[in-house]
Amino acid sequence: MLKSSLLLAALLLPFCAANADEYKTDDLIVSNPWSQELPPNAPTVAAYFVIHNKGKYPDRLLSVDTPVAAKAELHEHVMQGDLMKMQRVPSVAVPAGGDLTFAPMAYHVMLLDLKDRSLLRDGQHFPLTLNFEKAGPVNVEVLVQKQPPMAGHEHMHAQ
Repeated sequence: MLKSSLLLAALLLPFCAANADEYKTDDLIVSNPWSQELPPNAPTVAAYFVIHNKGKYPDRLLSVDTPVAAKAELHEHVMQGDLMKMQRVPSVAVPAGGDLTFAPMAYHVMLLDLKDRSLLRDGQHFPLTLNFEKAGPVNVEVLVQKQPPMAGHEHMHAQ
């Protein structure tokens, strides 16, 4: 019984590590990277995640790269009069000891000029590199889903 339990644990360990939804660097943790499944003929898609800064100093997300798109831009939604507008931002501050949520209708990564649409289907993963001013590059795997994950972080984001 003990042997089979140890064998099962040994077999599950790589599976759990491969499906981790947190990516850590010194003071930063990037959790739950996801993107919604690409609708047919959609020219762009967005990626979302949460950045937790456990450190005493702020950091700044400067840029994002991915092989599935020619361009990856940092964007935010803002109200202009009665209209909600999406606009590009040059970088995003990550507060010390705080969280920054990239979510629909908030900050997000916009992927433009898509290259590999096969990775943008439900259940697939694609790589995304977040380039921070202090922490440097953080590589994550974005899970593509038909439906957004359970609500909870969607409307929170730091300014």
